Amino acid sequence: MTQTIAVDSPDHSTVVPFSERLATPLTKAPITVLQLNLGKRCNLACTHCHVEAGPNRTEELSAAVCEQLIALIDQFPQIKTVDLTGGAPEMLYGFKPIVEASRRAGKQVIVRSNLTIYFEDGFSDIPAYCAQHQAQIVASLPCYLADNVDKMRGHGVYDASIKALQWLNRLGYGQDPNLVLDLVYNPPIPTGNRPFSLTPDQKSLEQDYRDFLHQNFGIIFSNLYTITNLPVGRTGQYLQRQKLYQPYVQFLADHFNAQTVEGLMCRNELSVDYLGNIYDCDFNQMAEISAKNAAGEPLTIAMLLAAGTLDLIDEIQTAPYCYGCTAGCGSSCGGALT
Repeated sequence: MTQTIAVDSPDHSTVVPFSERLATPLTKAPITVLQLNLGKRCNLACTHCHVEAGPNRTEELSAAVCEQLIALIDQFPQIKTVDLTGGAPEMLYGFKPIVEASRRAGKQVIVRSNLTIYFEDGFSDIPAYCAQHQAQIVASLPCYLADNVDKMRGHGVYDASIKALQWLNRLGYGQDPNLVLDLVYNPPIPTGNRPFSLTPDQKSLEQDYRDFLHQNFGIIFSNLYTITNLPVGRTGQYLQRQKLYQPYVQFLADHFNAQTVEGLMCRNELSVDYLGNIYDCDFNQMAEISAKNAAGEPLTIAMLLAAGTLDLIDEIQTAPYCYGCTAGCGSSCGGALT
């Protein structure tokens, strides 16, 4: 049975469970995407980070789990994309072995980068390494204006990000069709002084990004993704402190769009944590809501390898923050859904 979690407001009212808004249960399609969270260590500690990653976090992949992941990549041709995230995936154990194993197996590799990692000691080889292996880079740039980026991600992050994007352009990213460079927009975190809002039109905002970044810095990129801030991790904690959690989730629920459901990223992906546990998506991973087999058992990589199949999940586990992926034009790791 699909799991739901109620969100209590100060007056004890609740948001309608996400599963009750669906015409039919949310089920898995055949798995084609493996999203791997290599750990929570990062050189940044962004205010909107749903992973709560940062320089003081120590959690990361072990050698044993890395071997299991590579076995999974090798064993299942149905996996088309290996999506690496963190923390900063480039600085975590297993990054390069998994990139190389994935490319040998003919998989597309996505690296979700904060860009600033390139300027940390020991990581200046990463841009050329990614280009060598034709890894698609999905880079966080929550706005094209410096002030907004630095408020969300830390002082100086915007300038470093601009330099990193120019570096990637010099390597051919954004120009060579085999070197895809995508940017990610996140809206400002909701506050009591700012009305709640959905992400803007993705195509229009992409053109604004293109015009500004090219005119001011000569930067070109492949695509822009608009991604809603879900009330998970640091965003969720902030909203709870401001007593805005329930109103924000209700706002998202009020803008539920049934047309987004078919394209939800959880439908065809498995999210795997640094311990080898399986989730339906990265947000469920952070909320510790495990994916389950038909017997109701939490899944692990070892169980998938033993069963010889990736398709052990019938129904996807849901929570109220699922409204964030289905509000308005929708939101996924690949941006808007409609």
